[in-house]
Formats: sequence, C-alpha cells, structure tokens
Amino acid sequence: LGDPADLEIVADLLSSDAVRIGPGTRAIVERWGGPDPLEATLTRIEPAAETRVSALGIEEQRVDAIFEIETPPEDRPGLGHGFAVFLRVVEWESGDALQVPLGALFRRDADWAVFVVENGVARERIVTLGQRGAREAEVLEGLVEGDVIVTHPSDAVADGVMIVDRATL
Repeated sequence: LGDPADLEIVADLLSSDAVRIGPGTRAIVERWGGPDPLEATLTRIEPAAETRVSALGIEEQRVDAIFEIETPPEDRPGLGHGFAVFLRVVEWESGDALQVPLGALFRRDADWAVFVVENGVARERIVTLGQRGAREAEVLEGLVEGDVIVTHPSDAVADGVMIVDRATL
C-alpha cells in the first residue's frame, strides 16, 4: 500500500554528477503530464553506485538520488507510482550573477579574457570566472554590468582595433 500524495522521484544519476549536489538541492520536474513544472528537493543520494551499460554501450557508474516532490498533490493530479518524468537538477543558481556568453571568452596564456568595446575600440580584458554553464559563465572580476563585449571575436579583433556594430550598418 502507498499514499499517492506522498510520492518521491528516484533519479538515476552519473556518480560524477551526484558528487556535485547534496541534500536540499532543488530540481524542476517537467514532462510529467501536467501543464506546469513541479518543484522537488533532493533528500538523499544512495551510498553505493552501480556499473550500468548506457544505450551507447558505455559502462557508467550510476547512483540513485531520491527527490521529494514539493508541489502539493492537488497541483499534480494523476501523477502516480512508476510514472516517467524529466528532472532538471539545479547545481547552482544566483539571482544577480554577472554573466557572459561562452562565445565571448578566449584564453590569454593561463587566464580567460574578453574584448570590451570602449569608445568604439576593442580592449582586451582579463576576467576571473566563477560558475560555468552550457552557454554562459559567471564573471567574478574584470567586468561590470553594462560593459559591451564582443561575442565570437574573429582573428581580426585585437586590442586597439576599431569595432563597428553590424546592427548600425
């Protein structure tokens, strides 16, 4: 017997991903069948991983992570035991992080740098990065909000080169 109002989600995670999260980690539940995403919170990660073979035939270390659904039962009608969902685990979030697209960043020796447009001229600036996602990186030092940066700079862009905004041509 079980209580359909007291469901949990068991997510099969790569062990290398599981070590970056812990109890209290927030998750967003999508594709569960209803119109709005649900909220969930990680309650525990099982202590032992298993080697499993992926659909591509690759052996992976996987571990079960247990998430409690925070959205009230009345806002998730019809969801039941054994149902499939899509879970987005929030590894890190900030309400006021300064970010740049990854396409604006390039290496300058051991540092990261961007080109900032100052009075129509490209100026190379070293930046210190924090968290990185699939498309953006958090900038801890080197830029301020409102700086205009060059995204996807070509080899023709260098410190001191005049920059023309294509949108104004």
